[in-house]
Amino acid sequence: MKTTCSPAKILTAVTALMLAGSLVGCDAAANALEAIESTQGSAADEPAPLDPALVGDAADALVQLESIPVKGRAPKTGYTRDEFGPAWADVDRNGCDTRNDILARDLSNETFKPGSKNCVVTAGTLADRYTGTIINFVRGQDTSSEVQIDHLVPLSDAWQKGAQQLSADQRKELANDPLNLMAADGPTNSAKGDKDAATWLPPNSAFRCEYVARQVAVKAQYALWVTQAEHDAMTGILSSCKLITASVRR
Repeated sequence: MKTTCSPAKILTAVTALMLAGSLVGCDAAANALEAIESTQGSAADEPAPLDPALVGDAADALVQLESIPVKGRAPKTGYTRDEFGPAWADVDRNGCDTRNDILARDLSNETFKPGSKNCVVTAGTLADRYTGTIINFVRGQDTSSEVQIDHLVPLSDAWQKGAQQLSADQRKELANDPLNLMAADGPTNSAKGDKDAATWLPPNSAFRCEYVARQVAVKAQYALWVTQAEHDAMTGILSSCKLITASVRR
């Protein structure tokens, strides 16, 4: 279940405020508007940040981006998910598969299946970073897909930009690297598919800086490349983030 503020509700609130201004004066309307803004600001619909150690700031990402080769996209020939190892292997050998590791990391108020040694996540709350909405996750045949584990750099995209040249172990590491993984709204993740930053960005614009910075970090770590269009899109996003950061620091 998602929680958000619909355009209809916003329009209703604004109309009411305008009417209040004409009936009881501007001061009363202003006070009402301040109350609404205060309530919205206190709502828990802003996703909490992940570990800041995962990525540097936008300036660092811009520098790192310039070290990544710019090439054309290679053919997708030969790509299968199996080229990156079995889905959600227990690569860190903690007894839990990668999907459940990421669910446990990204969800709050999570619960676990009894007897699974706190490995199998059965429920929890996701502050989804792609959409800015709240999703109540419940494990089940018809509900588990509402929260998916996304590869920020899609594996198909990685395959076409250098991963073919990696060893099988390196590709398995890439597919299970927490830096490249995030719990996300299922339909939005499906809509993203294997698109890169030139053709898809999160609907929640507040997350785009971190999203692109993490993609840059992953591509640099695994010696992948970017296309010219992707490079230009990433530069545009990170440059705007850098300007915002500098403004805040002043």
